[in-house]
Amino acid sequence: MANASDEFRVASSGIDHEGRLPRKYTAEGQGTKKDISPPLEWYNVPNGTKTLAVVVEDIDTSNPSVPYTSWVVINIPSTLKGLPEGFSGKEEDKGEDYANIKEGNNDFKALGWSGPKMPSPGHQFEFKLYALDVEIDVGNKVTKEKLLDAIDGHVLGEAVLTAIYQ
Repeated sequence: MANASDEFRVASSGIDHEGRLPRKYTAEGQGTKKDISPPLEWYNVPNGTKTLAVVVEDIDTSNPSVPYTSWVVINIPSTLKGLPEGFSGKEEDKGEDYANIKEGNNDFKALGWSGPKMPSPGHQFEFKLYALDVEIDVGNKVTKEKLLDAIDGHVLGEAVLTAIYQ
């Protein structure tokens, strides 16, 4: 049995030690300190992984069977160890390592990260990282649904991080 330090996992230095998602990553931050995508790091990527994909969802929506998607990212090279804070929506050249990464549309009908704005506090956000044995091609418009269909049978590992928006 593998010990916890060998597990495929996702983490974020941006989420505080109590598991809270700070305001700057939400739609309720102040001024330019809002709607910044949080940093993500991952560890122990499974052997054979070609790309990684991220899906972030609010799992405490009014309809629990339909989580609200905040961010979709596909074709992250397995050589990367994470995504930096503020990665989403940056148009400038991020370098060769980032060339094939695509952000998808979230449930706010916007491209990239859209931070939460909640009518009530305490919502949980699930950051799901998929290790895949392929590069994903879902056409020009990337959505969570297209991603999940495309990765069927190609998932080598899944890691989850939950943060609370208060």
